This record gives sequence, C-alpha cells and structure tokens, in this order.
Amino acid sequence: QVQLVESGGGSVQTGDSLRLSCAASGRDFSRWTLTWFRQVPGGEHEFVATISKATGNPYYADSVMGRFTCARDDAKNTLTLEMNNLKPADTAVYYCAARWGPYNLSPDEYRHWGQGTQVTVSS
Repeated sequence: QVQLVESGGGSVQTGDSLRLSCAASGRDFSRWTLTWFRQVPGGEHEFVATISKATGNPYYADSVMGRFTCARDDAKNTLTLEMNNLKPADTAVYYCAARWGPYNLSPDEYRHWGQGTQVTVSS
C-alpha cells in the first residue's frame, strides 16, 4: 500500500500558474501508477493527468491539454502537476491517486487517494 499527500494548491487569478505536488510514501513507488484527478462540489472525480507505466508518457484530459504538465520523480517519490494559464473552470480539489498496474483514466480503478489540495481560480 502507498500513502499520498498533495500540496501546492491555493487561490490565484485567471492566467496564473500553480505547481501541485504529490508526495508518496512506500518503497515501491515506481511500481504504482499515479494519476491526478479533480473534483468540484457535488461532482464526480474528473481525470486530469497521468503517466503511463509502460511508456513513461503523460496523458491529459482535453480540458487541460497544453496547459498542464505532469511529471514524476521516482527518486523523490513525487508526482507533480505544473498548471499554467489557469481558468476559473480549473477550480476544484485536486487529488492524486494510485493503482497497482498500468495507467487508467477511471477513478473507479484507483484504491489509494490523497487528502486533496484546493485550487481556486478567480476571474
């Protein structure tokens, strides 16, 4: 099992940038697929970004494509999300989640979740 802690959220203006970080504990970090999701009040978890274990390539939701960059550092047990050109629609609680095995875009496939970090973007 792995434990996840997100950080880096905050309140910003439209067009600003934020860097989110997910710190993971556990000795088998490199074997876990780490994925960013977000959730608005009353909404479901929405896929944001992930990295394929097979290829190492990141994948992004259409809504953040070209604006967000996801990366992982196995040596530091860290997953990051660089968010640029933020929009009010990006306002949500951002979570990192882990699953054992290949990447997957469905939140139902993830058993391990962090506590989330709030991102608020004002127009």
